[in-house]
Amino acid sequence: MSVKDPSNKVISLSRRRDQKSGMPGASTNSKPGDRARVIAITSGKGGVGKTSIVANLGYAFTRMGKKVLILDADLGLGNLDVLLGLAPRFNLSHVIMDEKTIDDILVEGPGKMKILPASSGIQELTNLTRDQKINILTQLDHLINDIDILLIDTAAGISPNVMDFNATAQEIVVVVSPEPTSITDAYALMKVLSLKYSGKICKLLVNRTARPEEGREVYRQLHLVTDRFLDINIDYLGCILDDEKVTRGVKSQKIVSELFPDTQASRCFRDLARKIAGLPPVNRPRGGSNLFLRHLGSD
Repeated sequence: MSVKDPSNKVISLSRRRDQKSGMPGASTNSKPGDRARVIAITSGKGGVGKTSIVANLGYAFTRMGKKVLILDADLGLGNLDVLLGLAPRFNLSHVIMDEKTIDDILVEGPGKMKILPASSGIQELTNLTRDQKINILTQLDHLINDIDILLIDTAAGISPNVMDFNATAQEIVVVVSPEPTSITDAYALMKVLSLKYSGKICKLLVNRTARPEEGREVYRQLHLVTDRFLDINIDYLGCILDDEKVTRGVKSQKIVSELFPDTQASRCFRDLARKIAGLPPVNRPRGGSNLFLRHLGSD
């Protein structure tokens, strides 16, 4: 399987200098409400198609004219670049080790969305120190004025890295499949969000359903137990119908929305992007406040 991208196009999202701070990417002309909408896409169980959802959703947003940045936050086993057929020279491991800045590692993906690739096979990155988290989140903050939507593709599970990236987002989308193990692990993830991270609202997206009714049934099951045992609200975003063309796209390292734009999964992704764009954003920063640093200050 080839992962080489002939162009290997490394792009710079922003290298402006703030007149006061001198920090790259800071804007002197930003207005309250101009900052990016920050959405974490997460799951309790691996193998539910989360990364494919992130890539296709990001692409659907670009087709709507949105400026999209995707952070591959599966720091030890990142594979978003492989899914997209990219071969970046640098990744977040170089940022964490202070060898590169986030601006240095940005690459361009389908639809001109921007990608921050993660590393793979480096166990030490699965448990970052507080200073390393501060470094990543601070640099991220200097990019969000220049984009409309930041999608954070977290690792699966409930590790500290996963939960911290979820906690920094304004909105959390939990991806689940109809399998009982996936539903159980999704509940466990919501439990941790509710008890330890003050996450009182999350959105549910059901992937690989045979029909829409199956997605609503999964939501019903989860809503029943969370409503009874957890202090958390779940909003149902909808479902992505099972589609064999998604697998064909993965094998060819192309997202289905680009390769087969008229297939049923691609239509689901477009509908999902329109639905999210039509919803009011949650917990937007006010008056130029910094979402990421606000989270760090609460540690």
